[in-house]
Amino acid sequence: MKVARYYSNDDVRLDEIPKPTIGPGELLVKVKKSGICGSDVLEYYRFAKMKKLGVDNLILGHEIAGDIVEVGAGLKGFKIGDRVFVSHHVPCFDCNYCNHGHHTACDLLHNTNFDPGGFAEYIRIPNVNIEKKGVFVLDKSVTYEDGVFIEPFGCVCRAQRLANVGKGLTVLILGSGVSGILHAQLAKLRGAKKVFATDINDYRLRKIQDFGADEIFHANENLPLKLLEYNENKLADIVIVCTGALAAAKQALNCVAPGGKVIFFAVPGPGVNLEIPINDYWRNEITLTTSYGAAPEDLQESYVWILSKRISVSELITHRLPLNQIRDAFKIVIDATESLKVVIEPDK
Repeated sequence: MKVARYYSNDDVRLDEIPKPTIGPGELLVKVKKSGICGSDVLEYYRFAKMKKLGVDNLILGHEIAGDIVEVGAGLKGFKIGDRVFVSHHVPCFDCNYCNHGHHTACDLLHNTNFDPGGFAEYIRIPNVNIEKKGVFVLDKSVTYEDGVFIEPFGCVCRAQRLANVGKGLTVLILGSGVSGILHAQLAKLRGAKKVFATDINDYRLRKIQDFGADEIFHANENLPLKLLEYNENKLADIVIVCTGALAAAKQALNCVAPGGKVIFFAVPGPGVNLEIPINDYWRNEITLTTSYGAAPEDLQESYVWILSKRISVSELITHRLPLNQIRDAFKIVIDATESLKVVIEPDK
């Protein structure tokens, strides 16, 4: 079968490997759609994974939807022909982290995956991914393209749950790419009074406004002053950082209201530090928190929202390319000038 091997952002190669063979209790899934995540083009993140595994390339792709084509012996609840979303990471539900709600810190979650990644024609789903609630059979009303968003939107659901985004609050989103747009939509659904958004790219600013942001600002503007002007002389109750730019992280610290929260959904690379006005934050009870990945409960919430049709997801897809054009697909994601979600179609 065909796969795409990632060596670096500038070096993604097509290759052929044997189709996976499944064992008892496992599944073989034919990949129909596979989204390219922003983390797929974070070289430092991918190089660290290669170093950990002792390899010089990875078969990436974790936002997938497809068809079950083989069911391993003894496995109940699934059948050939089922349309599914599969989570690449699953928690154990039994460790100290899981027992305290920090499922995405679980060692098992950090060490599970399907085989190979989703930029392939077929993937083998290990039994642990199935037993730990990582496979969702899609309702007939949920398309493969909808299914691609279950994981990225699940990450958004987790972040907003941790930040307690809710009725009457004002939300500032720094970074208006796919995750920023998903955050804007969910914040409105959770009852946010106003959603503000920033970016350095006019295309993305227009798009996030199309998907529900009340006001948009260019990232080079004086954001605290803009908030005071458009938010009844107040800063934002919740600031969600959706870009790894250090400048955005610094801006976030100056845009949060007393009693508010800054949640880092995206962060700069390793070794980049952020000075925090801790005394001001102490006196004003400002909370800094982070959100990484998604647990099964977050994926379930994501699926329910997508099933309800109250969230627009597949409308964020701007490019669909076959696997043999994955080099071009990665270039589009890296350039990001006039694109949102780029989806690979391995069977095309």
